[in-house]
Amino acid sequence: MTRFARLAFDIGGTFTDVVLERPEGALSTKVLTTPDAPERGAMEGISFLLGEAGIAASELTLIVHGTTLATNAIIERKGARTALITTGGFRDSVEIAYENRFDQYDVFIDKPQPLVPRRLRFTVPERINARGETLEPLDEAAVAALVPVLRAERIESVAIGFLHSYVDARHEIRAAEILAESLPELRITLSAEVCPEIREYERFSTASANAYVQPLMASYLARLEALLDDAGATCPKFLMTSGGGLTTFETAGRFPIRLVESGPAGGAILAAQLAAECGLSEILSFDMGGTTAKICLIDDHLPQKSRFFEVDRRYRFAKGSGLPVRIPVIEMVEIGAGGGSIAAVDTARRITVGPESAGSSPGPASYGLGGAEPTVTDCDVLLGRIAPKGFAGGRLTLDAALAGKALDRAVGAPLSLSTEIAAYGVSEVVEENMASAARVHAVERGKSLEARTMIAFGGAAPLHAGRVAEKLGISEVIIPASAGVGSAVGFLRAPIAFELVQSLFTRLSAFDAAPINATLADMAARARAEVQKGAPDARLVELRSADMRYRGQGHEVVVAMPVRDFGPDDAAELRAEFERNYQALYGRVIPGLDVEILTWTVTVSTEPGAVTPVAIGATREAPPPAATRDVFDPAVEAFVAMPAHDRTALAPGDRVAGPAVITEAQTTTIVPRSFDAVIDAAGHIRLKAKQQAGAAA
Repeated sequence: MTRFARLAFDIGGTFTDVVLERPEGALSTKVLTTPDAPERGAMEGISFLLGEAGIAASELTLIVHGTTLATNAIIERKGARTALITTGGFRDSVEIAYENRFDQYDVFIDKPQPLVPRRLRFTVPERINARGETLEPLDEAAVAALVPVLRAERIESVAIGFLHSYVDARHEIRAAEILAESLPELRITLSAEVCPEIREYERFSTASANAYVQPLMASYLARLEALLDDAGATCPKFLMTSGGGLTTFETAGRFPIRLVESGPAGGAILAAQLAAECGLSEILSFDMGGTTAKICLIDDHLPQKSRFFEVDRRYRFAKGSGLPVRIPVIEMVEIGAGGGSIAAVDTARRITVGPESAGSSPGPASYGLGGAEPTVTDCDVLLGRIAPKGFAGGRLTLDAALAGKALDRAVGAPLSLSTEIAAYGVSEVVEENMASAARVHAVERGKSLEARTMIAFGGAAPLHAGRVAEKLGISEVIIPASAGVGSAVGFLRAPIAFELVQSLFTRLSAFDAAPINATLADMAARARAEVQKGAPDARLVELRSADMRYRGQGHEVVVAMPVRDFGPDDAAELRAEFERNYQALYGRVIPGLDVEILTWTVTVSTEPGAVTPVAIGATREAPPPAATRDVFDPAVEAFVAMPAHDRTALAPGDRVAGPAVITEAQTTTIVPRSFDAVIDAAGHIRLKAKQQAGAAA
C-alpha cells in the first residue's frame, strides 16, 4: 500500500493539468480540456497517471480540484435561468450600477449586461434600515404571488437581495422559506449569506452571479464526485477557492461564485511557498497558460488579497467594465496572453495578440485540429522555442507548416514580413503586453518591480519569462520543478480555509467593543465549523481584518486586526494601525478626521506546514547536452544554434550559460543570452542576470 498518494487537477481553458504526488516522486500530465464535459478530460488525465504510477484510485489519500467552469459560464452567458427578487424600488440597482462611465470619452461604450434581465427581476414590499429596524414588514403574500410567475418562466435559480439585509437577514430567510415550500426544486441564493456587506449593487451582483452558476456547478460537481467515487476514490475531496484556501464539495456547491479564480489562486500559493523556501521577501508571480497570463505580487510570503473582483470585463484593463463580485480573492492582474491567444493585424497596421483564444477546440493552427488562426504557441514553434515532437508530454505532435501558413496569412502578408520576423513581432508584442500589465499592477499598489524575483510557471511562462524579466529589469527568475503544471501543484500546498465577512459600521470616536466582539466570535465559530467539515482534527489558525477609512471617504483600507476581544481603550490602537497602513499606501495621513470601520473579516484555516529552506550551494558547469536547437535569439534578431539540455539530466549545482534551452515533459525554459541558469537543491531552475552572477562571483 502506498503511504500517501495525493492528486490535484486544474481544468483550464486549453489544458487540464493533473499532478500525482507520492513518496516515490511526482508524476504529471496535460490533456486537452473537454469543454462540453470538463469532467471527461479530467478523468482521462487521472486514469492515465494512476496507470503510470501503478496504483488504484482507492489508494489516493487526497484530491484537490480547481476549475474555470464558473467563470466561463458567466463570460459565455451559459448559466441557469435566473431571477432576482429585491426590495420595492430597487429593481434596477444591478443595471444602474455606479452611475458612472468607466470610459467617459467613448460614446459607444459597451457596459456589462446584468446576468438577470429586467423582466426576470421582481420586487416585493419590505424595508429594514441600516440599523436593523423594520420600517416595512415583508409582504409574504407578494412573495407567494411570485411562485406561479417563476414556474411559468421556468426559473431554475433565484437570488434574493433585500436592502440592508447584511444587518438583519430575516426578511430574506422568510422569503426563501415561502418559495421553497411551493418550489422545492428551486435553488435559492441569499445575498446575506453570499455577501453580507454594505453597498447593495455589489451585493446584488454577487448574489445574482452565485445563483446564475449554482445549478451548473452543483450538477458538475455531483457528476465529478460520482465519477471519482465509481473509480474507487473515497478519500477527502476539496476544491480550490479564489482566496487561496480549500473547501469541501458541499460548501463549493452552496457558494460556487467563490471558485471564479480557483486555478490562478493555486499558482499564487505555489509561488508564495517557494518564496518562503528560497528566503525571498519580494516576488512577482508569473503564470502563463494556454488562455491567459496571471501576474501577482507576493510580499513576505503572502499574496496580495482583495475582496473585489470583476468578471467578464468588456474592456481589457478598464475597471468598471465587468460584473463586480465581492468574494475573497487573491489579487492579480489577468490578461488574454496565453499560448492560445490569437495574433492579428488591426486597422492601424499594428500586431495585436488576444484576448481571444483558440482554446482547446480547435486550438492553435499547429495542433492540426482545424484551427486556422495563428497563436502565440504557433509563433513559439516557428521561432524554435517549442519542438514539434513531444509537446504536452508527447500527447501532441505540432505542425510547423500549418503554423507558418496561418501566420503568413494573418500577419506576415498584411505587413510584408517574413514568417520568422512576423513570429518574432507577435512574441515581442505579447511579452510587452505582460510586462506592461505588471508595471501598471505594481504602480497602482505603490510597489516597485526591479528588486523582485520572478517565479514563472504554467505551460507557456518558462518560454517567455526571461524576456519579460529583461523588459522589467528583473535580475532573477525561478522556474520551479513541475512548472508546466504549477497551479495544480499549488493546490496540494494550500490550507483548508474559509473566510467570512460582515459589515458592522463603527466610528472610533464612539467605539463600542461589545457588539464587535459578539459579531467576531460568531463569525469565527461559523468559519471554524466550515473548515472542520474537511479537517475535523486539524489545528486551526485564525486571522482577522477590518476595512477602515477616514470619515467621508468612499473607499477603505484593509487593516490587520488582533485575534482577541476588544476593550474600550482599543480605539487609539486601531487608529494608529489604520494610519500606519494609510501612510504606507498614500504617503500621508489626514489629521483631525474621525476613522470609520465598515466591514470585518475573519479567516480560519488549517495550520501551514513547515518550510524547508532551499539553497543553491556550490555550482559547476553542466555536462554538454546531446543536442542543439536552432532558436530565434532576440538579442541578435537571428536564429542561433543553442544547446538543448534535458532538465532531468541536470543535477543540483549544474550551471547552464545562456543562450540555451532546457526541455522537460510539460514545458520548455528559454535561457536568454543575458542570463545563466543554475539548478538548486530542490531542482528549481534559477535564472540569474549575468552581471549579477559576475558581481556575486
